[in-house]
Amino acid sequence: MRAALFVTCVNDALYPRTGIAVVRLLERLGVDVDFPAAQSCCGQPQYNTGYRYETEPLLRRTARAFDGYSYVVTPSGSCAAMIREHYPRIGRKAAEEGRGGELAAAAASLAPRVYELTEFLVDVLGVTDVGAYFPHTVTYHPSCHGLRALGLGDRPRRLLAAVEGLDLVELPGAEECCGFGGTFAVKNPDVSTAMGADKIAAAACTGARILCGADNSCLAHLDGLLRRADSPMRTLHLAEILAATEEEPLP
Repeated sequence: MRAALFVTCVNDALYPRTGIAVVRLLERLGVDVDFPAAQSCCGQPQYNTGYRYETEPLLRRTARAFDGYSYVVTPSGSCAAMIREHYPRIGRKAAEEGRGGELAAAAASLAPRVYELTEFLVDVLGVTDVGAYFPHTVTYHPSCHGLRALGLGDRPRRLLAAVEGLDLVELPGAEECCGFGGTFAVKNPDVSTAMGADKIAAAACTGARILCGADNSCLAHLDGLLRRADSPMRTLHLAEILAATEEEPLP
């Protein structure tokens, strides 16, 4: 099986270890992974800020970059949701405005082929035990896009529960937003910070060493708050936990 990695801007610029972990994990499971060099931003920041027309060239570019791949895997629920939920809307609006069906066709072709990492592992590969080893106490924060837009459900928890040595502790109020929300955190910093403070307080109650998630943008927000609070807890993307083994532990 061959799949393309859509690494996303945040991971490419700030968390390259997550992209490396995804490749390492998928290759261990027998997947040939390609990285189309033409990929760039999916346009989520622009679209969320109201710049729909400025998002359209990025839709075209993303669709071209991943043309021909049956599976496009991304370690980001928010970017997966952008392509699957909002690309079709952008295409429909362009058609309604009399600008043709090119964008709608590109969105319709790409959207069904895009999978968030845990979806791909559980639904496509049919695995929950990926052979990982991570001897630490972990609590999991489900980001809003994965939880509400993609409906990931218990897939991430099932994957974490199967990791050898990992002690998974439930996060109180797990379904509450962490306060990041992309441009929401920029436009509403006080509200964002207050929501994040509630989340890290809940995480501290678990006694976990690691606060895990499937979106590094949310984890960056929470990690900043943890560091400012001088907390020993650290954040880590789920892919990095799943990629770790006893023979090749997480660096």
